[in-house]
Amino acid sequence: MLSSKQRAYLRGLSNQLTPIFQIGKGGLSEEIAKQISNALEARELIKVKTLDNCEYTAAEAASVLAEATESDMVAVVGNRFVLYRESEKHKRIEIDV
Repeated sequence: MLSSKQRAYLRGLSNQLTPIFQIGKGGLSEEIAKQISNALEARELIKVKTLDNCEYTAAEAASVLAEATESDMVAVVGNRFVLYRESEKHKRIEIDV
């Protein structure tokens, strides 16, 4: 679980990110969760966008995906959210504990 200081640092890093996944009317599937998990392993910090036709709000989708991918929800802003999971193989982001 991230501290508020760690979360604030990651939010700052995520401002420069563009969403690499979009969740639309197909909703959340096992395949989407698997792809997001793979992206988290490679990048550690990703931004995802929910489209207007998605049955979930961004907060709901973030919560479901954070649980499914064993990641932390960093932020939800509008229809976008940011997830973080530390990678042991591809460590890219250093955050203070």
